[in-house]
Amino acid sequence: MGRAFEYRKATKMKRWGHMARTFTKLGKQIAIAVKAGGPEPENNPTLRALIANCKRENMPKDNVDRAIKNAMGKDQSDYKDVTYEGYGPHGIAVFVDTLTDNTTRTVADVRSIFNKFSGNLGTQGSLSFLFDHKCVFTFKKKDGIDMDELILDLIDYGVEDEYDEDEEAGEVTIYGSPTSFSDIQKHLEADGFEVTGAEFTRIPNDLKAVTPEERATIEKMVDKLEEFEDVQTVYTNMMPEEDTEA
Repeated sequence: MGRAFEYRKATKMKRWGHMARTFTKLGKQIAIAVKAGGPEPENNPTLRALIANCKRENMPKDNVDRAIKNAMGKDQSDYKDVTYEGYGPHGIAVFVDTLTDNTTRTVADVRSIFNKFSGNLGTQGSLSFLFDHKCVFTFKKKDGIDMDELILDLIDYGVEDEYDEDEEAGEVTIYGSPTSFSDIQKHLEADGFEVTGAEFTRIPNDLKAVTPEERATIEKMVDKLEEFEDVQTVYTNMMPEEDTEA
């Protein structure tokens, strides 16, 4: 899964490049988690995972507390998780995850960017075969832990036998079935692991090589999409730059 790790690292650097935009995205995720499971992290595993993500992204505690408080307000918007997918320039597949309280506005915004870059917005699910949907957990590695044994314990939750280890940070990243998110989280927490990150991601299974000029155009399209407040994450099957240079 080394390639998956490198792809996530390359896209994450661009995705979370703007701090204000990052905090807005996390705030929406917190709003959904609080509405679904309440404002107390100890009773809401999804919120616990999001707070770990906030710490990882250096989101101030005051911002997190404010997002939780706002989520309990009567005027809080009702966000929906909606995906959009299609082909951008040079035949590159583009998958857009959004959280929106107005799908009419969001689809118009997304379609305008596809049109601007001579792309084609397809129907929902039309490109899902090009991306593997995964849940991803990063946690602190405990001294003396047998990773093979841990993976074996988690195999029923769709966790893959390959994992990524960051020796410098002392962290391990595992990949599992998105439907087993809560089960994996419960298992890790019950075993005393400190979860430092938890998210859903889409990993392309058919990376496409592009020229530097083509890359610049596609990256500009992605940047334009990510300027919309409703957009959470944009995935493509464009080969990461370091792979192209290898």
